[in-house]
Amino acid sequence: MGVACDTIQSKPVKDFNLVVSCQIVAASGFTKRSSLEFVDIYKIDALNPELKTTLDKVVTSQKVVLFMKGTKEFPQCGFSNTVVQILKSLNVPFETINILENEVLRQALKEYSSWPTFPQLYIDGEFFGGCDITVDAYQRGELQELLEKAINS
Repeated sequence: MGVACDTIQSKPVKDFNLVVSCQIVAASGFTKRSSLEFVDIYKIDALNPELKTTLDKVVTSQKVVLFMKGTKEFPQCGFSNTVVQILKSLNVPFETINILENEVLRQALKEYSSWPTFPQLYIDGEFFGGCDITVDAYQRGELQELLEKAINS
C-alpha cells in the first residue's frame, strides 16, 4: 500500500476498504503493495495468526461486512452485485471490502471462512454465506429477520 497506508497511520480515514486493506497487508508481513506483486501466494501461509486476529477484528467492526469483487458502488461480478442489491433493498447499513485489491486477503479469507468463493457475507461477526445462501435466505424471509436482529443488538 505504500503511501496510502502511511497516510492512514497519521490521520483518520473514512474509507473502510482502504483501512482494512492496509491492516491486512501489515498483518500478512508485507509493508508495500509492490511486495505483493512478486509473492507466490500459494507458497506462503495465507492465514497466519496475526492475519486471523485482524480478520476477526474486521468482521466484528461492523454489523454487516461483505467481502466481494468490486465495491458496493461498482460490483465487478454478478454474484457480488446480487448480494449488494439484496442488502440495499433491505436498507441495511453495510461495509464492503474489495478482495480484488489484495490477493493475500483473498486467499486468507478462503481459509478463514472455510468457503472457497466470493462474495462472503458476515453478519454480526459470523460468516453467513455466499450468494446462493444469501438469495435463498432472502427469498424465505430469514435474511431480513437475521439482519434486523443483528442491527438492533
